[in-house]
Amino acid sequence: MHGEAFRSEIHAFLSDDLCRLNRLLSRPTSLVALRPAIDRYRRAIVDDAPDLADEVRGLAAGARIGLDEAVLLQIRREVLGYHRIPTMGDCTTLFSRRNGGQPVLAQTIDLNGNLDEIMTVLHVTHQGGRRVLLLSFVGLLGYLGINSDGLAIGLNLVLGGEWTAGLPPYLAIRHLLDTCASVEACLDRLAGLHLASSRALTICDHDDAVTLEVMEGKIAVRRGAEMVHTNHFLAEPFIAADAINPFARNSSLRRLAACEERLAQLPKHPSCADYMDILVREPIRVRDTGDIRRERTVGAVVLSPRDRAMHVRRGDPAQARTQTFHVDG
Repeated sequence: MHGEAFRSEIHAFLSDDLCRLNRLLSRPTSLVALRPAIDRYRRAIVDDAPDLADEVRGLAAGARIGLDEAVLLQIRREVLGYHRIPTMGDCTTLFSRRNGGQPVLAQTIDLNGNLDEIMTVLHVTHQGGRRVLLLSFVGLLGYLGINSDGLAIGLNLVLGGEWTAGLPPYLAIRHLLDTCASVEACLDRLAGLHLASSRALTICDHDDAVTLEVMEGKIAVRRGAEMVHTNHFLAEPFIAADAINPFARNSSLRRLAACEERLAQLPKHPSCADYMDILVREPIRVRDTGDIRRERTVGAVVLSPRDRAMHVRRGDPAQARTQTFHVDG
């Protein structure tokens, strides 16, 4: 259904310098050159998330593209690898329980490649009854979201360790939303997965919340009533391995401090709009420089497990209007 619904957009994206990869990589590549890596990732997806491997095949059939192209859409960030040019941002994520004791997970979406043009919101219904509300991009089967159990997951890029063929973190998040009802269930499931690349995930349900950093199969977990994460490692075991460049680290530190300061200034019972307001102001909101290679804020989202709702601003959040989606449709 996804492939059929977005067939023309998927073809256009694949034809646009190979998902715009060749506008971002230092050296151009091709589907033929990437085929060995694509095959390794495909096998890893089959091993760790066979249901999603089936969905990738369905995406290919619906969009009328090759299976290699469908897999490439899932591993595009891993193909880009460590992106070391000076940058100004890459996602700021916050968790808070100040909203009347109810959990809220909010974040900016900072990416290069002008991906706001293909951002989408997907409703997924499983045979067992669980429903998933997913914010993603055309042709990509995972990114961030919330499910009908009130489980919400956000993410940040962190750079460290060796990136190898495995389950792409975007698909891992989708897998967790598909199969888990709680934070603890996610932690148990993650222990059995091999993630392809380093990430920080913030996961919350009605009663619990964690921020975890993942690198080379190791996981560091922290809990708190309020947590903020940007793009440098916070867990002591991982700090020495942090490969973030100095420019990006300075931005990450500034955004972390600004987010913590603005959280402290919130009223006692803030609304979802109050959390969104944190995300739309600099330095948390990263402005567009006009350079497709530079990350900029292409969206912002506030997830409410209590309401099983997603509040989204697509595009520059300082200019976009909020759209609200509910897991129940």
